[in-house]
Amino acid sequence: MPEAADSQGSVASQGSKDGAASQDSPASADGYRYQPGFGNEFASEAVAGALPAGRNSPQRAPLGLYAEQISGTAFTQPRGVNRRTWVYRIMPSAAHPRFARIANGSLRSAPFDEIEPDPNRLRWDPLPMPTGPADFIDGLYTVGGNGDTRTRNGMAVHLYAATSSMTDRYFVDSDGELLFVAQIGSVVLHTELGALRLRPGEIAVVPRGIRFRVELPDGPARGYLCENYGAPFTLPERGPIGANGLANERDFLAPTAAFEDRSGPDHGGTVQVVQKFGGNLWAADYDHSPLDVAAWHGSYVPIKYDTANFMVIGTVSFDHPDPSIYTVLTSPTETPGLANVDFVIFPPRWLVGEDTFRPPWYHRNIMSEFMGLVHGEYDAKAEGFLPGGASLHNTFTSHGPDAETFTKASQAQLRPQKVDGTLAFMFESRWMIIPTRQAMQAAHLQADYDAVWQGLTAGFPDNQ
Repeated sequence: MPEAADSQGSVASQGSKDGAASQDSPASADGYRYQPGFGNEFASEAVAGALPAGRNSPQRAPLGLYAEQISGTAFTQPRGVNRRTWVYRIMPSAAHPRFARIANGSLRSAPFDEIEPDPNRLRWDPLPMPTGPADFIDGLYTVGGNGDTRTRNGMAVHLYAATSSMTDRYFVDSDGELLFVAQIGSVVLHTELGALRLRPGEIAVVPRGIRFRVELPDGPARGYLCENYGAPFTLPERGPIGANGLANERDFLAPTAAFEDRSGPDHGGTVQVVQKFGGNLWAADYDHSPLDVAAWHGSYVPIKYDTANFMVIGTVSFDHPDPSIYTVLTSPTETPGLANVDFVIFPPRWLVGEDTFRPPWYHRNIMSEFMGLVHGEYDAKAEGFLPGGASLHNTFTSHGPDAETFTKASQAQLRPQKVDGTLAFMFESRWMIIPTRQAMQAAHLQADYDAVWQGLTAGFPDNQ
């Protein structure tokens, strides 16, 4: 097979980096090649002729490769939601020794029952970066979650903070799909199906069961992670909005095939594959790279998305609609319109509502809201909510603008206003999000969060 050495000394396919031969789309600005679309039936080969024609599992797969199907849904689920991918690899993924339990570190999983549910409003400063070498797995830190991994319901909120790349180490989550929200530094997700480069302002989704390693091309990186135990993320229905708007399918990008070949005497040595299974971490030493797929086709694929492409919908008269109009991705449940978890963003946008209190209103919500801030300031909080920080307002917990924001917005002259230089987001879930003990005892938990509402005064007596 034609091969080209990558920066780790392993062997990667041609077709993944700018300037190398490829039969897929042209290289993007970040140097990697992608295929646009959401929910598509994609096809990609890193070496010409590696993808069989007319059948999935020929008697002898091309180039001596092994054919293997990865099923992300049950075989008999309806065609519209069925997701599977056929891969053609150097070694079948079944060729590995036993997995053994390893320490979970700061990673926790459902069911979340370390502490009793807490109705209080919570807010955290940014998670401190590790002081020494720490790869993506080492730097995982769980804030909380709900549901149960064993019944594939619910979600978890994690943070990641890493200072070193994964070179001879790989990760696979069998419990849920992972939604990455980059906050500091770029990461390259080298997956079985190819590479995705993720910068702050971009998100990525790695499906359940897909193996990957995380490279840090620009140094230390930090971000947020939603682990979705439930139905895979999909695009929300637009309803009366119509055929266009919000997140458009064409702006999602899937990778192109790229393989690592660490087999044979020239590429000796073992690598470690870490698997999250049933809430715990397990590891096994492989004598080959799990990212050895030379060609693939299917619909069960990692994707990335630039939030700058989100088409914001809003009022052009008065009031403002519910924040559901900012939903990028949703994990649906058996109840129409009720999400296991929604991913919602608050990007740059114009505010033009007349006779309207323009920041988010005071509210109590049956849904639980975990918020993060990638950069800038959030328009409902004047201070204290920092980039890299987080807040949690659980089901029916009262929250809204702080006193300073309320006073300013109530007295402002209502000209058209551009909310710019900011990106906040929300993981919203149908069930209460129960924090971990480590999150409730963390030094970066803000003990005085309730004080932001103490400046509010009773207005009724003064206006009689």
